[in-house]
Amino acid sequence: MARLSLNTRKNMRNKRMVALFTYWTHITNVCVWFFELVHNILKKNYTTMSLQAQLYVLDFFRSRQIVHRLVYESDATSLDNLRMTRHAFTKLCTMLQTIGGLRGSKYLCVDEQVAMFLHILAHHVKNRVIKFQFLRSGQTVSRYFHNNFLGALDGTYISVRVPVSDKPRCRNRKGHIATNVLGVCSQDMQFIYVLPGWEGSAANSRVLRDALRRRNGLNVPNGYYYLVDAGYTNCNGFLAPYHGQRYHLSEWAHGRHPNTHEEFFNMKHSAARNVIERCFGVLKNRWAILRSPSFYPIKTQN
Repeated sequence: MARLSLNTRKNMRNKRMVALFTYWTHITNVCVWFFELVHNILKKNYTTMSLQAQLYVLDFFRSRQIVHRLVYESDATSLDNLRMTRHAFTKLCTMLQTIGGLRGSKYLCVDEQVAMFLHILAHHVKNRVIKFQFLRSGQTVSRYFHNNFLGALDGTYISVRVPVSDKPRCRNRKGHIATNVLGVCSQDMQFIYVLPGWEGSAANSRVLRDALRRRNGLNVPNGYYYLVDAGYTNCNGFLAPYHGQRYHLSEWAHGRHPNTHEEFFNMKHSAARNVIERCFGVLKNRWAILRSPSFYPIKTQN
């Protein structure tokens, strides 16, 4: 086959370039038309939305910008904020969804939930810091950091006056005559269940079993749990600390640090479970009748 002349090849090349340019021009025009259509639809819908819907849209895009800035902007920012690369973060989110069953909500996507959790672990900051960092309420941050954590429960002793014949069964381990009252509270220090009436000699675990067996007793949803101390059994719905390890908050005072992962778990467990102790303290400080033996019969007081 004879070789084409130089001018012929130039003409064919120019025709191909013109055809390619025309093709990309058409594609560009179609894309511009499509994005203008989408923009007009969104603009029309946005202007006709209610104020609540407009705020929801603005809040969603604002939260996505924050997550992009903290995580997806570069590997350097992701390492600084979350201690892992973007690829590792994306893989972790996928595993939590497919294996762990983590689901996004109407207001919070999975990656934002994971980012908040990792940021707390990486920088050891309080909820109020994350609240301003992610522009979320403190309740939202607490709910997604303490995932499936409902609150805490414990027993407290209320001093009572009983007949001499009833004193042996009402005497607790400290030698006081009292009743054992089970209290269950939420993370925000709200009592959600109380069971009075048990003698002071009754073990906390026995009182809890009675609360679970009652018709309108304590109910723990499947997959959720309450924090309990070492006097209770570690089982479904109730998370107890490690036995034989340092636990109480006073043991971590004066700059003491955990030496093992069990001690670290116990330290965090004790700090979170302390909410029930604070609830009992507030209750007894407000109502003086709970701080000393009542003059009323035991039946009336229970």
